[in-house]
Amino acid sequence: MFMKKPRHRVFDYQPRFYKPEDDPLEKKKKKLGFTRSRKFTTKKRSSYGLLLFIVAAVLLYLKYKGYI
Repeated sequence: MFMKKPRHRVFDYQPRFYKPEDDPLEKKKKKLGFTRSRKFTTKKRSSYGLLLFIVAAVLLYLKYKGYI
C-alpha cells in the first residue's frame, strides 16, 4: 500500500526473421529520420595516464628504498 509500484518496461521487440526493408513502419521511421540513441555512454580511459601513474609509483618506491 505504501510501496512504490514498478513501472512497465518499454522495449522494441523484433521477431527473429524480421526484414526491416519490407516493413512500412520502418520505412516511415527512416524517412522521418528517427534514430535510437543510447542513454549511457562509456568514457574511454587513456592508458597513458595509468602508465604514467605506475611509473611514478615505481620511481617513488625506488627513491624511498634508496636505490635512486
